[in-house]
Amino acid sequence: MARSKRADYDAVVVGAGPNGLAAAITLARAGYSVIVYEASDTVGGGCRSKELTLPGFTHDVCSAIHPYGVASPFFQTLPLEQYGVEWVHSPAPLAHPLPDGRVATLERSLDKLGRSLGRDAAAWRRLIAPRIAQWDDIVAGALGPIHPLRQLRRPSAALALARFGAYALQSARGMAERAFDDDPARALVAGIAAHAMLPLEQAPTAAAAVLMITMAHVVGWPLARGGSQRVVDALAAYLRDLGGEIVTGTPINSLGELPPARAILADVTPRQLLALAGGRLPERYAQRLKRYRYGPGVFKIDFALDGPVPWSNPDCLRAATVHVGGRLPEIAASERAVWNGAAPERPFVLLAQQSLFDGTRAPAGKHTVWAYCHVPHASDMDMTGRIEAQIERFAPGFRDRILAKHAMTARQMEAYNPNYVGGDINGGLADLFQLFTRPIITPNIGNPYATPTPGLYLCSSSTPPGGGVHGLCGYFAAQAALRTVFGMNATDLDALGSAPASQIVVEEPVQ
Repeated sequence: MARSKRADYDAVVVGAGPNGLAAAITLARAGYSVIVYEASDTVGGGCRSKELTLPGFTHDVCSAIHPYGVASPFFQTLPLEQYGVEWVHSPAPLAHPLPDGRVATLERSLDKLGRSLGRDAAAWRRLIAPRIAQWDDIVAGALGPIHPLRQLRRPSAALALARFGAYALQSARGMAERAFDDDPARALVAGIAAHAMLPLEQAPTAAAAVLMITMAHVVGWPLARGGSQRVVDALAAYLRDLGGEIVTGTPINSLGELPPARAILADVTPRQLLALAGGRLPERYAQRLKRYRYGPGVFKIDFALDGPVPWSNPDCLRAATVHVGGRLPEIAASERAVWNGAAPERPFVLLAQQSLFDGTRAPAGKHTVWAYCHVPHASDMDMTGRIEAQIERFAPGFRDRILAKHAMTARQMEAYNPNYVGGDINGGLADLFQLFTRPIITPNIGNPYATPTPGLYLCSSSTPPGGGVHGLCGYFAAQAALRTVFGMNATDLDALGSAPASQIVVEEPVQ
């Protein structure tokens, strides 16, 4: 049995990623004893920061930019700022350089879009302004425990789902080509939609794009000062202050290794749950979990630089996030190649330059770059040269500024974090079907987190609402356990958590 201070607990959580910690906090706030076991020596899961290249250079291992963090209704109830979380916003959330020298910038204000989007600024407003006005409903629908029938039981969420349904049935490419005439707006949509790790010709990539665009305008795309690790460190510290326990450096290979508890919540994907549970899961349910589908992987690389990225167009220096991939057709071709099992020659690169806006990330005058591209599932392809070439297209001289670099293939990403099956950082494919059926199709429409084994719950990004550092998968799973195992009613659940929301800090670049 793993180390613990007590003989038994009300609840045990396996995995100290954002969702596991969120589940534990929710249970601890309700007054129940809870312990979290983490295989690694530090908490964090997909939200860790390390010195990967050189001493003094802090790199985010996976998650780096956090629109879901500031949008999360759960995080907004936590006193994260009291535990060291400081959200830092760049002047523009996103920049997207084009081959002709222009840069499409996604601005927080709709009134500032004309400079980069030109004649498409009005069309952008027509598309996004209604979504901004409906933001509360969109949050309830898109960031809730997604299940079509469940949402129909909640009028505001049902309305959001109905309004958003038009996008869920569209492809990002089709929407962008219908709505916009010029490359900048089309490229912005394409790059944002590519976060879904699906071909841009498939639904629901339009919904994915519209959701993240709306987030940019409403809450921004911030980073955490000092590294993403600060977010999970804050969650862990708050949990301990609530009386919860965390045991790191303790892999759990079987549920039998855990102390007795009324509820077990696993921040793992279906593949790991099958291994943990062994014969405790009914065979029919286990077989359905085995059919759970994982998506493409990522190739991740971090750079330590001798100066800022030398972008041809300096507008790129206004944004913490830069999408490097050219026009919509080129991005679509890259994502389609990955879907078809090929490593693209010109990959779409998602890049973050946090040190421009957070001087704690690198020594004075030096900088960090975080970047990844999509690759086929479980690929061991080294994409370093192709990523560098893509960046060099839009930032001549980039290679000359590299002091050191650290890369991980999709297979190495999985070795680092077993939840990244095949390098899939989203906890499973989020196509139109599996978006609404994570982890399986179940008649229990109010509780997709429960398993047929009493007291056993899944609380990872393989459950609604899916990937992102928002803690909502853990929060909803814990609420399900509080209802079913501990008998709490809706009024008691609603009364949990009234702490102030985190502070948002806007800063100018540090050169």
